[in-house]
Amino acid sequence: MLSATAMDSPPASDPAAETVEVVQHLCPIPHIPEVVSAVRRRARGVLAAWAVPPGRADDALLVISELTTNAVVHALPPAVLRLSLTDRGGLRTIQVEVTDTGADPHAHRPIEGQPPEECGRGLGIVAALSARHGIRSLGCAVTHWAELPAA
Repeated sequence: MLSATAMDSPPASDPAAETVEVVQHLCPIPHIPEVVSAVRRRARGVLAAWAVPPGRADDALLVISELTTNAVVHALPPAVLRLSLTDRGGLRTIQVEVTDTGADPHAHRPIEGQPPEECGRGLGIVAALSARHGIRSLGCAVTHWAELPAA
């Protein structure tokens, strides 16, 4: 487990600027299907330590599960989960990021005619539960991210 705390304080000469506190937790994601439940359990403990209310934690855990599953099923290893809790003057936000090395050309693709409840709903769930979400690419690394309110 790797976790870090960083605090950015505004210059003393700028009274209008606010203090931003960021707490992070990193979790490697082994490329095996059964890892999703282990990552979810670990994330549940982190969110509890951050005093995220149960309903908000459940939303974050579902987003974590969906993004982790996508990395394991559809992308190349290695993958890592980064959880961040940002506090901007009492407004707390959870950021979930899963970074992998891009799409696996041999990954399981949905079979045409397969019922939608079997696959293909993950990013829709992420969109529905998050305030903002998106994808960042840097070189061969791809990060799927989502921001959720923490309170």
